[in-house]
Amino acid sequence: MTHKILIADDEPNIVISLEYLLQREGYAVLVARDGQEALDTIAREQPALVLLDVMMPHKTGFEVCQAVRADEALQGTKILMLTAKGRETDLAKGLALGANAYMTKPFSTRELVQKVAELLGEAPA
Repeated sequence: MTHKILIADDEPNIVISLEYLLQREGYAVLVARDGQEALDTIAREQPALVLLDVMMPHKTGFEVCQAVRADEALQGTKILMLTAKGRETDLAKGLALGANAYMTKPFSTRELVQKVAELLGEAPA
């Protein structure tokens, strides 16, 4: 079964590179360019994993994470927060709100692919 992954990020260059990378790995990729669009897409498509940027328009990644965790129907959705904010307080906040993992930008693509496979319960390639 192909896993659906949502990339929620307002930075076009990051979206393009992540979309290419994940499609190459065989995932079905969805894209949201702001927090509200991310929430709408998560509710409609129920992706297995969300790559969630923290700083986005309309709703922050923290707000999206909190809303997803508050929705019973979305409890199985894995959340990997991606952010340029690498401070311990940001990391702690993301994990406290229910993120499954947290990566700071810039990150290595290999590291990201491994983390995605791990979160989806797949053996790393």
